[in-house]
Amino acid sequence: MTELVQDQVAALIAAGLKAAQASGALPDFEMPAVVVEHPRQSEHGDYASPVCLRLAKVARMSPRDIAARVVEHVPPSPLVGQAGVAGPGYINVALDASWLAVQVETILEAGEAFGDLDIGRGQRYQVEFGSANPTGPLHVGFARNVVLGDTIANVLAAAGFEIEREYYVNDAGSQVRKFGESVYARYAQALGRNEPFPEDGYQGDYVVEMGRRAAQRHGDRFLGTPREEATRALGLEGIAQVIAEAKQDLADLGVTYDAWFHEKGLHASGLFDQMLDRLRGDGYITARDDAVWFTYPEEDVDAVVVRSPQVIAEPGERPTYLASDIAYVWNKLVERGFDRAIYVWGADHHGDVPRVKAATKALGLDPGRVVVILYQLVNLKRGGEDVRMSKRRGEFVTLRELLDEVGPDPIRFMLLTATADSTLDFDLDLAVEQSDKNPVYYVQYAHARIASILRHAADLGWDTEAPASVSLLTHESELALIRKMLELPEIVMLAAAQLAPHHLTFYAKDLASTFHAFYRDCRVVDAEAPDLTRARLMLVRAARLVLARVLHLMGMNAPERM
Repeated sequence: MTELVQDQVAALIAAGLKAAQASGALPDFEMPAVVVEHPRQSEHGDYASPVCLRLAKVARMSPRDIAARVVEHVPPSPLVGQAGVAGPGYINVALDASWLAVQVETILEAGEAFGDLDIGRGQRYQVEFGSANPTGPLHVGFARNVVLGDTIANVLAAAGFEIEREYYVNDAGSQVRKFGESVYARYAQALGRNEPFPEDGYQGDYVVEMGRRAAQRHGDRFLGTPREEATRALGLEGIAQVIAEAKQDLADLGVTYDAWFHEKGLHASGLFDQMLDRLRGDGYITARDDAVWFTYPEEDVDAVVVRSPQVIAEPGERPTYLASDIAYVWNKLVERGFDRAIYVWGADHHGDVPRVKAATKALGLDPGRVVVILYQLVNLKRGGEDVRMSKRRGEFVTLRELLDEVGPDPIRFMLLTATADSTLDFDLDLAVEQSDKNPVYYVQYAHARIASILRHAADLGWDTEAPASVSLLTHESELALIRKMLELPEIVMLAAAQLAPHHLTFYAKDLASTFHAFYRDCRVVDAEAPDLTRARLMLVRAARLVLARVLHLMGMNAPERM
């Protein structure tokens, strides 16, 4: 596992604090947690710690005096080139150039494991994402859901968690019946019957196509079948088709699941009834207005779990989404024993979060084990104009269309470029532009350029795998590239801790930019400097490894040619 450089620097500063106290240079006080961060300005070093700013009161001296005494007692270390005091009392640390050069060897030795951490220590996390109603093709809004969820799962796995990816299939409830009625109407119309389309049914050419295919497969068989039976059969057939197409679209986007969990299984197993009885016995279930309510006075989150028969006639359609969520969270945390259940939901579900948390608590479980990531909408743009989407009316751009137009890598990268809680503009024109303006192209081109350098060197007869003296890597652009590569483990930790994979896109762009600057400033292959050439080829190989790793964490390809 990779050891974070910032942790090593923090440990040295903590050791300096303790040594200063032991020598009498500082008075005794409770040792604080030492936080280190990257200074905004590179001339201030590689890391800075504000720890001394918080110690003035307990130490009865100025932060600058405290910092000076700590710096004097920081133990010698090969990674520290210089430690000093800055500003009101920051401790600044610059990494040693010789130590930095040696890290090229460390990265190459780690290989694909560079950046892996063990903060998860094997805890079992489930990430449930996607989970669109199986009533139509996936569109770009759901693409943001699955890209977020899949990349979060990638990052958590790299951080040492045991991860399971799950897709929750909402195949129970009134929307399934309504979908079946819509398919039946289009089926009958395809056979020439003047069948009225259901009010509030599912519009769209995809439903017309499902009806046409059903007519080709079954002829007029279902016209002579009881309507309810025909609607159910064609609805289930349509749902199976939607799921099959969704699996293919997701696979083409680079997303695969460990499990596809069906909502109807929760009810068929009797688990929902068991949870209802449990909550009723504990006083959290009440009857009101001819419906069944979940009540949790401490949180003020009363919500219907079983609708009134006056509202929904069919008993199997009366349980609400919350009803299923209650049984589902028990299934995750108790029956399957996940340490934490992570959900990725659209922002329109923000009102459901406190209800699910309250229900988890009412079931006697720690609500902290339930984490919900809410993401905002995606505005699809073409030529500077919005492309409107409405799944029910059938006016939307499908994920398949998006895949065919721009490909999986631009989709994944562009959908990760903003925090989940920010509305995201997806520029279709930019996504396919082959220039530095396109961040996807810019990052992947850096990897392709590296591969090209190595191929060119091999064509000239250089052994690109040969060991070399990395001590020759002293140019500032070389050291800047090494510094940037060493940030990958920190980015993995940050993205895993915050469940925020957008950090990967910013880091990837920075790394690509730093490599391009190195390539501009340093000639890699030079027949008149063979030792330096071999050292720079090692550096280039390390850069290829790190850039490929961050691309793979985002679920993207690391192209050899572009």
